[in-house]
This record gives sequence, structure tokens and C-alpha cells, in this order.
Amino acid sequence: MTVGNLSALLLVLLAGWLWLNTLRAHELALAYARRACERADVQLLDQAVVLRALALRWTADGLKLRRTYGFELSADGVERQPGQLVLLGLRLQSLSLGDAEPEPETGEGRFEP
Repeated sequence: MTVGNLSALLLVLLAGWLWLNTLRAHELALAYARRACERADVQLLDQAVVLRALALRWTADGLKLRRTYGFELSADGVERQPGQLVLLGLRLQSLSLGDAEPEPETGEGRFEP
């Protein structure tokens, strides 16, 4: 196996890992948003979260992906309000529900949907 073939294989494996990790992060972000909206007694509109920003961050545990997701919610079913959550790796770092009741939990633990 040549160095070029090995490099190509490693690149494909890295891309596969990134794709699977991104899918898992999206599932977790949607679950966090749903749970926060249920606790605040508001509607999660469109049942969706959207990746708004992606960055690399150094932590005590090493290099992590920091993903910022946006979503929309409504207290009355008519007026839309923005919400946002940030995942550092697969842990919740922050969550904001706009004008609705703030979600007290942060990334102290892992939430498994």
C-alpha cells in the first residue's frame, strides 16, 4: 500500500466519522430543544434545529467541535421566537429560548433521548 493510498483511506475514514458524529449531534440538539420547549410549555416550531455555526475549540479534554444550532418556538402558536443551543462535542454548553422561560440545565451531564 502506497502513502497516497493510505492517505486517501484515512481521509475517507475521517469524513465518515465526521458525518456520523454530525448526525448524532443533530439528533441530540433536536432532543435538547424539544425537552426545553416542553419544560417551558412552548411549541417547538417545524420540529427542527438548524446548524448555524461550526468551530473547533481546545478544551481540557482536547480538540472538540463546537456547534451552534438555531430553532424557532412559539408560546401562542402564532408569534415566532428564536431559540439557540450550543453543543461542545456532544455535550450541551448553553441553551436559550428567547423570551420564554430559560432552561436551567447546562452541559453538566449527558442527556440521552
